[in-house]
Amino acid sequence: MLTSPIERGGAIRSALVQIVFVMGLAFIAYEGAAAALAHMRAHHIPFDFGFWDERAGFDIDQHLIPYSFTSTYGRAFFVGLTNTLVVAAVGIVFASLIGFAIGAARLSHHLIVAKCAGAYVEALRNVPLLLQILFWYNAVLKALPAPRASLAFPGHIFLNNRGLFVPAPSVSPIGVSLPVFHGFNFTGGAKLSPEFVALTLALILYTAAFIAEIVRAGIAGVPKGQGEAAAALGLNARQARKYVIIPQALRLIVPPLTSQYLNLFKNSSLAVFIGYPDLVQVFAGTVLNQTGAAVPVIAVTMAVYLFVSLIVAGAMNLYNRHIAGGAH
Repeated sequence: MLTSPIERGGAIRSALVQIVFVMGLAFIAYEGAAAALAHMRAHHIPFDFGFWDERAGFDIDQHLIPYSFTSTYGRAFFVGLTNTLVVAAVGIVFASLIGFAIGAARLSHHLIVAKCAGAYVEALRNVPLLLQILFWYNAVLKALPAPRASLAFPGHIFLNNRGLFVPAPSVSPIGVSLPVFHGFNFTGGAKLSPEFVALTLALILYTAAFIAEIVRAGIAGVPKGQGEAAAALGLNARQARKYVIIPQALRLIVPPLTSQYLNLFKNSSLAVFIGYPDLVQVFAGTVLNQTGAAVPVIAVTMAVYLFVSLIVAGAMNLYNRHIAGGAH
């Protein structure tokens, strides 16, 4: 509580300085916005969403929802968003599986297994992700044979320089559609473009290297006495890991794991360098170039990344509270 006139005067001066500072920032923001709007009007640059329902007039090679060159810019936005979310979802699942496996391997008592896992981590996480994407796209996938000489894998899976062909559900008739070579290419099944394969594979392997270190540190962070206590209770090594070590390690793993999931989602925007039609390439690229609506297009793109990132972070925080509560 302020008792002396000097203290009250100091508090008043501090409050006035803060008020003036905030008003100054507001004035600068207002003048900047007004100048930007005036410039946009003078150069006939749209700053609303009037273009949303206009015909796009361009094709998108890979789309999971109906789309053609007669579709609208709004439809193109949802195509790019869907493609981005698919890459992120697939990447998160497989990066987690590989990362947890490599992280556990780093703690293996077998020297060769531990060293190989360590080499994987050091090699993948110290090479820029963009270079890895370009490597898989240009040096690996483009060097694959033509469809006639495709690499065949179990389960009717074929890989060639035109993409990865895999079985897919069939609606008419209900069942599974298998890719079959016919003429000069494959028909049936589902085709994953080389751009999708290169981007997703690079994201998975790169992120898995960081997840592996998080898992290793999390497991190593559990006091050794916990394992000894589990053994004293009659649990074998597998039971001790499942019921004692892993639940405690997850409390250390989940917070940094969340950051890696967010990084993977945001890093998917590097798809623009190999032409994969994600949100950035389609909406913040082609749509922006055709409409010139820089402010609304970039604002929406940024809002999408912010919104999805907040959802992922919120979900992971809920899970973290759940496992933390269950451990007490």
